[in-house]
Amino acid sequence: QVQLVESGGGLVQAGGSLRVSCEVSGLLFSNYAMAWFRQVPGKEREVVGTVNWSGANTDYIDSVKGRFTISKDNNRNMGTLQMNSLKPEDTAVYYCAARAGAPKREISEYVFWGQGTQVTVSS
Repeated sequence: QVQLVESGGGLVQAGGSLRVSCEVSGLLFSNYAMAWFRQVPGKEREVVGTVNWSGANTDYIDSVKGRFTISKDNNRNMGTLQMNSLKPEDTAVYYCAARAGAPKREISEYVFWGQGTQVTVSS
């Protein structure tokens, strides 16, 4: 049974930092790309960024470039989203997702999802 379990969300003031982790089990993590998505109530889920199977290649949406960092540790079966210089508009539920093969930005490309963790940035 494949499981992705996020942890580390919470409340932070604008300008602060948070780290969200995604522990993966039930699949050979080194064969999978990972993505982070976020969703605000009433809006569509959007991609934040992706990382390839090895963790060497990452891709981010423009609004988080230079502030967010995605990493992947295949030895620990763990993916991480480090968020710095947070802004109120980063407030959302954050999800990790995994897919075999190359990373993609499209939601429909991902089969395995975490349950989501709330990140709230106060102004």
